[in-house]
Amino acid sequence: MFAGDHDIARAVIELEGLLPEPLRPLARIAYNYRWSWSADGAAMFDAIDPDRWARTGHNPRRLLTETHPSMLARAAQDLGLIGWVNRVAAELEEDRARPWQGGALSPEHPVAFCCSEFGVHGSLPLYSGGLGVLAGDILKEASDLALPMVGVGLMYRTGYFHQRIDVTGYQYEYWLDADPERLPCVKVTGADGRPVTVMVPVDDESVAVHIWRVDVGRVPLYLLDTDLPQNSQVGRWITSRLYESNRAIRLAQYAVLGIGGVRALRALGIEPAVYHLNEGHPVLGVFELLLQAQAQAGSDADDAWRRVREQVVFTTHTPVPAGNETYQRTEVLAMLGRIADLVGDREQWLSMGRLDPTNPDQPMSMTVLALRASRHANAVSRRHGHVARAMWQPLFPGRAVEDVPITHVTNGVHVPTWLHGPMRDLLDRHLGHGWLSRADEPATWEPVRDIPARELWAARCAARAQLVDMITRRATSDRLRRGDPLDYAEAPSSGFDPERLTIGFARRLATYKRLHLVALLPERALGLIGGVRPVQFVFAGKAHPDDTGAKEVVRQVFALKRAPSVAGRAAFLEDYDIPLAGHLVAGCDVWVNVPRPPNEASGTSGMKSCLGGGLQLSVLDGWWAEAWDGTNGWAINGDVDMDAQAQDERDARTMFDLLERVVVPMFHERDAGGVPQRWVAMMRRSLLTNGPRFSATRMVREYADRVYRRG
Repeated sequence: MFAGDHDIARAVIELEGLLPEPLRPLARIAYNYRWSWSADGAAMFDAIDPDRWARTGHNPRRLLTETHPSMLARAAQDLGLIGWVNRVAAELEEDRARPWQGGALSPEHPVAFCCSEFGVHGSLPLYSGGLGVLAGDILKEASDLALPMVGVGLMYRTGYFHQRIDVTGYQYEYWLDADPERLPCVKVTGADGRPVTVMVPVDDESVAVHIWRVDVGRVPLYLLDTDLPQNSQVGRWITSRLYESNRAIRLAQYAVLGIGGVRALRALGIEPAVYHLNEGHPVLGVFELLLQAQAQAGSDADDAWRRVREQVVFTTHTPVPAGNETYQRTEVLAMLGRIADLVGDREQWLSMGRLDPTNPDQPMSMTVLALRASRHANAVSRRHGHVARAMWQPLFPGRAVEDVPITHVTNGVHVPTWLHGPMRDLLDRHLGHGWLSRADEPATWEPVRDIPARELWAARCAARAQLVDMITRRATSDRLRRGDPLDYAEAPSSGFDPERLTIGFARRLATYKRLHLVALLPERALGLIGGVRPVQFVFAGKAHPDDTGAKEVVRQVFALKRAPSVAGRAAFLEDYDIPLAGHLVAGCDVWVNVPRPPNEASGTSGMKSCLGGGLQLSVLDGWWAEAWDGTNGWAINGDVDMDAQAQDERDARTMFDLLERVVVPMFHERDAGGVPQRWVAMMRRSLLTNGPRFSATRMVREYADRVYRRG
């Protein structure tokens, strides 16, 4: 059905040969990440060899090839496990057998979803944060909806960095090699049995690119790889590291992702009906599309560009400069000059990416190029749409801001991926069979109104207890590793309490996210932690290696560790990733989000927290500006203030006022049965309002109906 099917089949047969006969269905399951959002897929693999499952980073291919044969033989005698395996295998086959529901879209003419990062699962380290996790959720939801789609990305050999924090709170980075030969993926080969190869002109080299395939349910994700012996050392390095600091290498990555992505799909016999550029990184692919259109349209440049625009849609994800990169003329031509020459006039080529095409001194912007080269552009929340239209109005002279052609599709999250544990069990019992396929319908969530308060509260307490157990183990390990005193390292075990109000702040640590607000009024933070009704905080997040300001924010928070009560009631967990995020959003009672408005385009961690029954305390920016209704969480003013220091101080006071005067008292206000009725009422309201509205089901349906289909 898709290119690489025979490679997947061959890999499955090879893996089957290593397994006892009763376990052989696991080979097919292991080569498709569909298991990761099955209700019990992860637990099934864990049951085979829990220690090895943990040591392999929950990589099923490694588990099945590294587990000792005696362990596999014992598992093959477990009739309960065999029944489990057969159920998951049948679920996978049933899912694959469903017909596609794409209308004009089809496996031969799918949506090509192009992105620089994909956060499909923790065992596939090709992501850094929200952009990649959202991309992974979109592929999963497209699979669930049977929407024809292929993903196009890069096979990063060292991925994104791992994080270590020293005793002062300073962040250090390190990278680990990810060998594709040990991941659940295959290299795509042609009829001759050789790897399919495309060439991309970068600098003075024609870089060879191979293609890997990862199955995400029904959706194949094609990953481009330049780490090949025939390439130069620089050429091999292009797909080494996500968000490489070297600007020339980043441009080379964008050439491989964009130009190479279009060429790879053509080499695989896939002719997309539409290319969805998820942020500006893949935009250079429009020039490869232009070359194809010119060959079809002759010398009529206007008609060629019209053909290109008809094939391209674009999503912008952030108003901050780091997400809207610009490059000077000399930088661009040094790495991409031969691509410009393929298209024709270099100056005309550069002008497509300038805010003012007539000004040769302006840098080239990937976002500007994407906006010019697409038939549809959208932001990722209602407020972000307003911000983006104002931001890019100069591209559309003569138009009022409100008439700038940038719409919005508010982000959503893949419910089966992010809803798990006690709340998943509770909703499965009450919402009816197959409810996840209708997660975008408010009626699906109506039974939440009738769930007894004691059951909702019991699920919340059970999830918190699971989180506290994880925190105590992981925080102690982190502290021992960084060399903290033994009493400080052991404090989480006795200090964190499964009955205590637990507040989470975890996300990419850009400075505009304002983690420093917690440390801005230290006496109030310490008062909450050490008060009569103490709370406990858990923090996590990575600062980009070049973001010295964000690294300093972490050090400011660490300065609070010297207070006696902090050691056992606050923890910063290192190396934030998808598995850790899953624990945090499921277990925290309150999720804090305090970006400096209007810089938060959307955010999705709070949406995930809502699924677990967590309550939001957030600035009215991004998605929360359209989610908050006064009854489903707490809000901080989202007005823009040019005086950043004054705004920070005001928002910090508001945050602590809400925590001290509203949140903590409500949490401890219990009825005779020990249930905080007002708290549970807000949980119920949050599930009813946010569950359907911010599901990936709703989001992908909007893309399918409003963006991908023409007319």
